[in-house]
Amino acid sequence: MNQPTLTDALIIGAGPVGLFQVFELGLLEIKSHVIDSLPAVGGQCIELYPDKPIYDIPAIPVCTGRELTNNLLKQIEPFAPQFHLGQEVASLERQGDGRFLVSTSQGNQFLSKTVFVAAGVGAFQPRTLKLEGIEAFEGKQLFYHVNDPERFTDKQIVICGGGDSALDWALHLVGKAKSVTLLHRRDDFKATPKAIGEMRRLCAKQKMALLIGQISSFETMHGRLCALQVTDIDGLSQTIPVDDLLVFFGLSPKLGPIADWGLTIDRKQITVDTEKFQTNIPGIYAVGDINIYPGKKKLILSGFHEAALAAFAAAAYLQPEKQIPLQYTTTSPKLHKALGVSSPNIE
Repeated sequence: MNQPTLTDALIIGAGPVGLFQVFELGLLEIKSHVIDSLPAVGGQCIELYPDKPIYDIPAIPVCTGRELTNNLLKQIEPFAPQFHLGQEVASLERQGDGRFLVSTSQGNQFLSKTVFVAAGVGAFQPRTLKLEGIEAFEGKQLFYHVNDPERFTDKQIVICGGGDSALDWALHLVGKAKSVTLLHRRDDFKATPKAIGEMRRLCAKQKMALLIGQISSFETMHGRLCALQVTDIDGLSQTIPVDDLLVFFGLSPKLGPIADWGLTIDRKQITVDTEKFQTNIPGIYAVGDINIYPGKKKLILSGFHEAALAAFAAAAYLQPEKQIPLQYTTTSPKLHKALGVSSPNIE
């Protein structure tokens, strides 16, 4: 086991609130490391609605989840956070000196003075296809995430699901893949009207196919997936050829090992106070959708507010003998230096 990484703050979750937590801590000269179970930063914004518009970010009339994530990454650049992606927090143990020893699923360890849980509604895991033996093809011909769209060129693609991800990838692959078949259990979709309309237009032109039903079995040839048996609501079956199968049944949030840390939890959410957003364990804070308190609203902008107060609380926790002044990025030369910007002349 390598020596643990030392840090003042460890943030669990790289969604918008976790990213903004980096910023608020950075303004108070607190460096941070960030862990996330997903392979990329952005949390729900990137996994669930990267291209859907968001209208309630202050002073930004509209932006997509991807744009919001990119803007936050740009904003925190001066503080150079280190990201540790594609790994879950496996354990947390308080040490004799008050610091927290955190271990991840990849065997990495961190020794941190404070911990910020910004894990949204938990670590996301894709809802998988429940079909005996199909897991043998995962990462080979069965995919729950798309990392390399080019691999589907000239392939016979079947896409399962009725949400934004399923329709967006179906539309994206039309004209690139040899064939695209969208398979959903009912003729009712939870996607944007524009995407649904475009899908039906392409189906009418026979550019892609829509099947209503579910996969009941599969066929293989020479150890490879080659066909799917699809059964409709009337019990009628048909066989369709397949080279690659993409499944978008959504993501299932799981609180995971966080539930075993001794935190006070109410309905799978961590209870906090509304002054510090501290949990029942001093030095551990919870911000964003993972927390609960009277009047809680699960909005990104609420999480930003929580991150600011949690950062000030952590600064006081780390240096109890020091008074933490409230400074403004508009006028503070100290903050301007931290952000790498020039201080304007104030008349």
